[in-house]
Amino acid sequence: MIELVIACFIGILIGTTTGLIPGIHVNTAGAILFASSTFLLTFLSPEFLCVLMVAMSIAHALIEFVPSMLLGVPQEGTATSILPGHRMVLQGRSKEVIRIVSIGGFGSIIVTVMMLPVFAIALPTLHDLTKPFTWAILLSASIYLTYRLTNSYRDFIWSLLLFVLSGILGWIIFQTPISSGVTLMCTFSGLFGISTILFSLNESSTIPHQNKFYELDLDFNKLKSIFTGGITGAILGFLPGFGPAQGTVMAQAASGANDNDDDDTVNFLLATSGLNVSDCLFSLIAIYIIGNPRSGIAVYMSYLISEMTINHLAIFIFASLISVSVSLALSLKLGDSFSRLMDGVDYKKLSIGVIMLQILILYIFIFYYQAPVLYMTLALITSTAMGMLPHFLGIGKSHLMGILIIPAIVIYMQMFSVI
Repeated sequence: MIELVIACFIGILIGTTTGLIPGIHVNTAGAILFASSTFLLTFLSPEFLCVLMVAMSIAHALIEFVPSMLLGVPQEGTATSILPGHRMVLQGRSKEVIRIVSIGGFGSIIVTVMMLPVFAIALPTLHDLTKPFTWAILLSASIYLTYRLTNSYRDFIWSLLLFVLSGILGWIIFQTPISSGVTLMCTFSGLFGISTILFSLNESSTIPHQNKFYELDLDFNKLKSIFTGGITGAILGFLPGFGPAQGTVMAQAASGANDNDDDDTVNFLLATSGLNVSDCLFSLIAIYIIGNPRSGIAVYMSYLISEMTINHLAIFIFASLISVSVSLALSLKLGDSFSRLMDGVDYKKLSIGVIMLQILILYIFIFYYQAPVLYMTLALITSTAMGMLPHFLGIGKSHLMGILIIPAIVIYMQMFSVI
């Protein structure tokens, strides 16, 4: 048992490191571990490696919100939360926003573990029943959310147009033989990262003094958002074609939170961080309940352990609880440290530096995967321009998630011969 606890803390260390580095996905670290497994298994057990991967993925899912909120660097699970989080930083509320996303992620894990018996009974049946209608669920949720998050006919039309245009961009990008990791990094950096920072350059020349005092009362609406994030993340772990991007649409619609309304920003961030961390856990648990790995890390684990038992499930849940608890403390500590460093910093210089860092990391991966440089440059420019539009139009950026949702809708419509 001691060796599994050691594995858990090693995984937390790796996940924290990957979460803090912009552009690094947890699956990259998982791939390196799996590629080295033949050597590692000569002196480590498969359970050791799997616990390490569980802890690593949970820690990464929570810690990645720190650079996303404070610097505006997107990942798939944090992309839609960047604008409201970044807005709070520019209001001097960085400590508050870090606590919001940390508590959301921690609370969602507690919710999903408590609800596990219910999910184990209900979700396998739900998985079988909803598979042919995945496209309809995605389409309905997207249209409903677009309608809910707009205040006028003009906003609704623009939001719908951006949803479709981003979906077309996604379909074009994903039809290429280029690594999906590179294309996602490129388009998400443009749509949600660089565009947000460029627009915010017009609003502030220096980062305002970050308030040392914060107040976060967990009232009914906030607890509802945490619960919604946990439940949505669990459902995502079983529904085919759904990931954090699509889950944001569902969680936002279910919680009634609006990413463009300051009154609902806290609830939106709680739900978003909750579903991101909860989805991470349930994509692993899906191996046991439906025998189907739902993430890159889960695939590697399924190869390491050929038959998942109830004992394995208990160990992984225990590891996830340790990981999310330690990661909560690390997230708060790291977030506060970054907040102090940012206080009084020239915002324009910092923003330009962050943009240059994102571009540098992107092109490192472009050259590493031998992707066409000119094509990826055009994709980055296009996605950045598209990402600027919601700011000027005064609508939410969550509609740009069409880049993943529309391709998923088309694929599942074709798969089940609906069109």
